[in-house]
Amino acid sequence: MNTNLKIMATYTITLNERTTSGKALIEYLNALGILMHKVSAKEKSSYLSSQEDKLAGRIEKFSSSEEMFESLGI
Repeated sequence: MNTNLKIMATYTITLNERTTSGKALIEYLNALGILMHKVSAKEKSSYLSSQEDKLAGRIEKFSSSEEMFESLGI
């Protein structure tokens, strides 16, 4: 049996780079050479954002453009 076999695990962590401890940890991982890459959070699509607005009640409905302009004070 080969006992020299090395098994590598992959971990995903989320760090706040704006904090002192977050910056220090990233620098430490970079110094060790184990930080592979930075993954940014994906922006939500406009459709998903609009669905969240709808569910949160941030959408107003108007029966006509005149009603909308009146609501806006125009």
